[in-house]
Amino acid sequence: MAASLPQKPGMAGMPPQQQQPHQPPSAASAPGQQQMPPQGALREISPVFLCRIGQETVQDIVTRTMEIFQITRATQLPNGVTQSQAMYTDRFGKLQEHLRQLALLFRKLRLLYERCVEMTSDLQEGPTELVPYVGEELVSLKADPCTHAINQERKEVLEKVRQKNQEMKVLMDQMRNLLWDVNAMLTLRK
Repeated sequence: MAASLPQKPGMAGMPPQQQQPHQPPSAASAPGQQQMPPQGALREISPVFLCRIGQETVQDIVTRTMEIFQITRATQLPNGVTQSQAMYTDRFGKLQEHLRQLALLFRKLRLLYERCVEMTSDLQEGPTELVPYVGEELVSLKADPCTHAINQERKEVLEKVRQKNQEMKVLMDQMRNLLWDVNAMLTLRK
């Protein structure tokens, strides 16, 4: 028989999988901060994780830019009224700090982008092949027997959609003209 291990105080009711080992204060992270992987794992970071960091960086850039605009909006134009020198230097210092942080965030975003491109350069299909541009015809790579039938059906469906769109445009024009006439009649009535 195996003897059960004594539990830490305050954790008696928790199942073992929900208990977390004791961490020193330097290893514990505040709730809102993301944990960085260990140094050895930095080489094995996936492009998806880099893209997520890039998304957070873009959000930081937008936030900093909004703060810069708020500072400049709050700044009074020199219209003959003298401002206090302390307020001017304070706002100027904040603006300089935000611009410096913004430049660092753009550099970080550039590095993330370059790393993602480097990591995904061996993919078989480029982004233009995965997502076609508007108006660009898809180039099929495989010539399966059912591919021709699928392409034919796709063309038929696209033609039906174009016809329905044209009919809807005609109906919208008719409704617009009808509303124009009704408004004109109501104006003349007054």
